[in-house]
Amino acid sequence: MPLLHELARYLKAPFVVVLHLPLMQCRSGVSAPSRPSACFWSLLPLSLFVSLPISFFAVLFLFFFFSFILQITSVTVPFMFKYAVDSLNQMSGPMLNLSDAPNTVATMATAVLIGYGVSRAGTALFNELRNAVFGKVAQSSIRRIAKNVFLHLHNLDLSFHLSRQTGALSKAIDRGTRGISFVLSALVFNLGPTVFEMALVSGILYYKCGGQFALVTLGTLSAYAAFTITVTQWRTRFRIEMNKADNEAGNAAIDSLLNYETVKYFNNEKYEAERYDGFLKVYESSSLKTTSTLAMLNFGQNAIFSIGLTAIMVLASKGIMAGSMTVGDLVMVNGLLFQLSLPLNFLGTVYRETRQALIDMDTLFTLLSVNTKIKEKELAPSLLVTPQEATIRFEDVYFEYLEGQKVLNGVSFEVPAGKKVAIVGGSGSGKSTIMRLLFRFYEPQQGNIYIAGQNIQDISLESLRKTLGVVPQDAVLFHNTIYYNLQYGNIHASPDEVYRVAKLAGIHDAILRMPHGYDTQVGERGLKLSGGEKQRVAIARAILKNPPILLYDEATSSLDSITEENILSSMKEMVKDRTSVFIAHRLSTIVDADEIIVLNQGKVAEHGDHHTLLSTPGSLYADLWHTQNSRALGIDGDSRPQARAEHASQKEEERRKLQEEILNSVKGCGNCSC
Repeated sequence: MPLLHELARYLKAPFVVVLHLPLMQCRSGVSAPSRPSACFWSLLPLSLFVSLPISFFAVLFLFFFFSFILQITSVTVPFMFKYAVDSLNQMSGPMLNLSDAPNTVATMATAVLIGYGVSRAGTALFNELRNAVFGKVAQSSIRRIAKNVFLHLHNLDLSFHLSRQTGALSKAIDRGTRGISFVLSALVFNLGPTVFEMALVSGILYYKCGGQFALVTLGTLSAYAAFTITVTQWRTRFRIEMNKADNEAGNAAIDSLLNYETVKYFNNEKYEAERYDGFLKVYESSSLKTTSTLAMLNFGQNAIFSIGLTAIMVLASKGIMAGSMTVGDLVMVNGLLFQLSLPLNFLGTVYRETRQALIDMDTLFTLLSVNTKIKEKELAPSLLVTPQEATIRFEDVYFEYLEGQKVLNGVSFEVPAGKKVAIVGGSGSGKSTIMRLLFRFYEPQQGNIYIAGQNIQDISLESLRKTLGVVPQDAVLFHNTIYYNLQYGNIHASPDEVYRVAKLAGIHDAILRMPHGYDTQVGERGLKLSGGEKQRVAIARAILKNPPILLYDEATSSLDSITEENILSSMKEMVKDRTSVFIAHRLSTIVDADEIIVLNQGKVAEHGDHHTLLSTPGSLYADLWHTQNSRALGIDGDSRPQARAEHASQKEEERRKLQEEILNSVKGCGNCSC
């Protein structure tokens, strides 16, 4: 699909289509350093017009009208000087009479001040009108693109986000957005008007002074443009190197700061600083190359313009000596060229900055061209589930993260509506993968998953994820208040509802003891809270979502035994008659489950309730249960039966001795009649 259509789809609005160019060659088969060259003229119309809604045509008309008047007004300034000088010569005669000097000076000053002042005022007026008219278009377009890039990133699948680097991605998006801002404001504001002014000046010189003047002017412009384009293309690779170094430095800084505690644990502050400085050195080197080559480019541009200006002035001087031109014409030619030097110099700057902006925008457009692997069917129906219908069924599901390394190998099971089902197993057996497949973060390579009898690949993602609530093992919070993080489960919930779930999760009293209560900031990723507090916030907001199906991925793994028991007791009422799936490591938390599914090497090894599995000979679940209990009692797992018997006998002996001591103390008290 052409990137133009793809971007228009993300922007979700009618857009002006200027050029229909397949841009996919910019995404494949082109190396990073050469990609901007290959894509320059393809991305240029895209960046200019793809984000302009058709409703802004009237605004665009006003913009170009004001731009036209602006250029006409600005060109009149040199003519004011010409007429002033010619009038001065006519009044002074062959020789300037000193007695007429005051009148002459007054006349010249009046002509220059009035003409120049009116022209400058008109130029400023129409320039500001143009900026005011087009400002809304530019800012609205930038906002729309930034919003939809952000939304597109959220719509990408989990595998993309697991492999991305947050710091580099953040910088790339920031530079890309600024690049779009520059392209819209600088090119649309100045490219057309500048080209028009060049053509206008060349036409005036041809009409007023002759073909030689126009030829020299066009030759100067051509040499200037050719030099600028050639050198800028050569400088592009230094900008790419600088961007790469900037991305790496930013990513290293963010990664190090996010792992602040780890750095402190291993006393590696100096190492992190030196590592960061290494990236900065690479950036410094690339930046120096960019700056030095820019100085060379600026010198070359000024040299070309100076040569052209000198040639024009020589021609004008010869014309005056021949009597075909006046001194006023010389002043006009000089003024027109200097008038032209401003947009000409700006045009070179625009081209240089546009090249750099397109390099910056390349990552942004590449992100927009990334397709998510998880797609819903067109017109997919919504999943409407009541608690009485909320069944889950895995049917011969195969899944692997890496080719050849199966995580789930033909898994089949069913969770009845309103029942509590636990999934247990060793590390890497596929417990958490089942959660991710239910949310469609990944697609199974084979098999089907059903909720309420509907294949989850046939229903809308929004309705699917609205049906499921989850308490993850690693609860990550937003850098905001506790109240915000609690209410995130249902952003429309009332304060009373938020307080209720906080009490249910056992965190309400702890929040009230904090200096700012529910307005307490939790820090980035919730680092200001303890692991148990973060886990309870995650439990509370999952309860607040109130979905038909609840999923718990080691939901109480960060809690102490007393808090865990209190929360589990509260949760029993909450999950009553509600379909719930518990992924558990501590088997003591799921003994009341209606069914326990044991995974081993990606397969369902056995299933049943707690007592059935314990009584099954050779049961893997029974082995896991006895291992955990033995560890809790401090007993070696290899001698479990004998050790348990010895431990019980020891406890019984201690109990008997304690009873004898109590009886002996009673007999010797002297207060009885025995």
